[in-house]
Amino acid sequence: MKRVLFVCLGNICRSPMAEAVMRQKVAEHDLTDKIEVASAGTAGWHQGNPPHEGTIRVLKENSIPHDGLTSNQLTRQDLEHYDYIVALDRSVSEDINKLARATENKPTYILLLELIDAGTLDVPDPYYTNNFQESYDLINRGCEALIKKIEDDHGGD
Repeated sequence: MKRVLFVCLGNICRSPMAEAVMRQKVAEHDLTDKIEVASAGTAGWHQGNPPHEGTIRVLKENSIPHDGLTSNQLTRQDLEHYDYIVALDRSVSEDINKLARATENKPTYILLLELIDAGTLDVPDPYYTNNFQESYDLINRGCEALIKKIEDDHGGD
């Protein structure tokens, strides 16, 4: 079982969106017994809260289930538990790297948009831009590429 953790700042917009999209793609690719998906935020402001209403709206519009999503703060234990730590922007990636310096396990750290030709490495934060569809489109493409990366990295494992 490969474990994927999506990370953004507050864990109410981009990373729960990525978690829901990736879960849907894992199911579509018949990989539910091979890939586990979760999300967290580097800040704990929204701990225990559901996703932002804009995230829920765009997930509903795209028929992506979103039940059970709640905000969690990234911990050092997360970095030791997950195989792929996927940052949604470079600032979050820097925060993850600071926290990771003291961990034993060395998971694969990536920026989601490194995997596609998006013209940027940062998924815009719709909390500030209010453009949830733009973030969804980038996340959707990135998650499809991430499935391929995991399959390429691990073959049939």
